[in-house]
Amino acid sequence: MTGRPVALITGASAGLGAEFARAFAARGADLILTARREERLAALAQQLRDQHGNHTEILVADLATDAGVAAVKTRMDAIPNLHWLVNNAGFGVPGRFHSVAIDDLDRMHRLHVLAPLQLTHAALRGMVARDAGAIINVASVAGFLLASGSAGYSATKRWLHVLSEAIYLELRSTRSKVRIQSLCPGYTITEFHDVIGMQRARIPKFLWLDAHFVVRESLKALERNDLLVIPSWKYQLAVAVAKLLPRRVRYAAAVRAGRRMGRD
Repeated sequence: MTGRPVALITGASAGLGAEFARAFAARGADLILTARREERLAALAQQLRDQHGNHTEILVADLATDAGVAAVKTRMDAIPNLHWLVNNAGFGVPGRFHSVAIDDLDRMHRLHVLAPLQLTHAALRGMVARDAGAIINVASVAGFLLASGSAGYSATKRWLHVLSEAIYLELRSTRSKVRIQSLCPGYTITEFHDVIGMQRARIPKFLWLDAHFVVRESLKALERNDLLVIPSWKYQLAVAVAKLLPRRVRYAAAVRAGRRMGRD
C-alpha cells in the first residue's frame, strides 16, 4: 500500500461492489477488492490502476466460509490505514422458506450475517482507536418492504440494518468520528437478479435504479453521516407509507408482491 487511505470492498467483482471500487478509486483511495471470481477482480483492478494510478490489490475469498472470512480479517488487521469497509457481498434465494434448500439458506445467512458481523467488528477496532473511518453495510429495502418468497433474504437484510443502527447509536454516544451506514436500495440493475433467474420485466421500469446512482447517493449521505440511506424518493415514500398501513394490508401487499415477482 502507498500510505493513502484504503477501501476494502466485498463482492467487488460486479454490481454495486464494482461501482464502489470505481468511486473510491476516483477519490484517490487505495483498494482491496475481494470476491470469489479471480478473473473479474483482476480485470477490474487493472482497469482502476490504469485509470487512476492507485494501488489496487485483489483477495479471492468466499465469505460464506470460515476460511474466507478469516483470510479477509487477517488482511484487514495488517492495514494501518483502513478507512472504508463496504460489506456488499450477497445473493438471493427465491422461493418459499420451507421449500428452498436449507444449504442455500445457510450459505446466504453466513454471507449476509456472519461475514458482516466479523468484518465490521474487526474494522471498528482500528477505526475507533484512530477515531476515523466509515463502514457501509449494503442492506436492502427488502428489509422494510416484505414480499412472500424471500423470507430469508429479507430477514438477513433487516438484521444488517438493525446492527448498523445499534452501532451508529453507540458511536454517537461516545462522539466518535467513525461513521456507519445502512444502505437500503430497491431494485437495482446488476447481475443479482440474473443469478437468481428473475425476469426484470416483472418489475415496472420506473422502479429500477442504476448502480452508479445508488453508490453516488450512498457516498453523498456518508459525508452527512446519515445512517439510513434509501436511494430514490420512490422507495423512501414506499417505506414511509408501509409504516402507516394496517398489518393486514401490508401482509396482503407482501403476498401480491411475491406472486408478481414469481417467487411465491
